[in-house]
Amino acid sequence: MVTGFADLRFDAGRLCLDLVATVGGRFGDEPVERLETPDRLRDWLLASGAVPPGTSLTAVDAAWLARVRAVRDLLHRIVHAEVDGRAADPDLERVNALAATAPPALRAVRAEDGTLVRTVAAAPDCGAVVGRIARDAVELLTDPAARGQLRRCEGETCSLVYLDTSRGRRRRWCSSEVCGNRERVARHRRRAVNAR
Repeated sequence: MVTGFADLRFDAGRLCLDLVATVGGRFGDEPVERLETPDRLRDWLLASGAVPPGTSLTAVDAAWLARVRAVRDLLHRIVHAEVDGRAADPDLERVNALAATAPPALRAVRAEDGTLVRTVAAAPDCGAVVGRIARDAVELLTDPAARGQLRRCEGETCSLVYLDTSRGRRRRWCSSEVCGNRERVARHRRRAVNAR
């Protein structure tokens, strides 16, 4: 299933979780693919903050897309398994190996207005970008406080896992504007039908 650019999600609370959110739908349903093309992957890499704004991503091609999707599938298995109990050791070994790759080297440079901005020392390769995402996953999974904030969205058609950083830790949906709104609309419709 193909989606529009507006369907990219950046509300999961971590880079690795935002990558997992690029495929959606409940288990057993047809997945919604949000990274359909290399151009779409470029958009996601920039919008997610995986690389600084303005980074040259001309090397992103179908091979990058396949590799990032494979990492996403790995992280999807790991994150959902950890929410449910425990991830498989071979999956953890794979993400550890990916995290060992050096992320893109960052530099601080002056913008035209004199402020400091982040840039990369050279155009990153796919391994460096994947390494940054995998390292974020390792940091998330090994931080007891952050792991304790992992939640699965309660939306009927959503499988997103997010960090619940809300006061009182009572957040039910990945996004109040998306899944929360769907639930409120459904509740309103049920009341309207019952009131007849």
